[in-house]
Amino acid sequence: MKQKAIDKITIFKPEKSNITIRPIVNEDIAAGFPSPAEDFKEIRISLDKELINNEDATFYARVRGNSMIDANIEDGDLLVIDKSIEARDGKVAVCMIDGEFTVKRIKMGEDCLYLMPENKSYEPIKVTNSNEFIVWGIVTYVIKKL
Repeated sequence: MKQKAIDKITIFKPEKSNITIRPIVNEDIAAGFPSPAEDFKEIRISLDKELINNEDATFYARVRGNSMIDANIEDGDLLVIDKSIEARDGKVAVCMIDGEFTVKRIKMGEDCLYLMPENKSYEPIKVTNSNEFIVWGIVTYVIKKL
């Protein structure tokens, strides 16, 4: 039996006053065969500056649920959401439908919109005029704990 795909999402605003700059290795890391490391030159990176394009429109959210596992978005993952990006077909979005947040892929039809889960155990949500609906923001990054 397929389920209605509404996940629980907790929204966080990035801390603007506490930007931390961390070291990053100034070499590409091979995912195949290791490369000899002559000099690991260290530069510094801020994940806030790397992950956030529009500071005032960016939020983080923690995912609860598994309706997006085939898009590699899993329970406990942290989403980076940009509210300034336009919602388009195929984008992964955080939406509010009938008072509940959910993360789904947007599928635009000719005369309707669907919120598509990425897990075959869940059914798409057809958004109609009777729904209270808003695209809250577009997911730009997924941060995972390994």
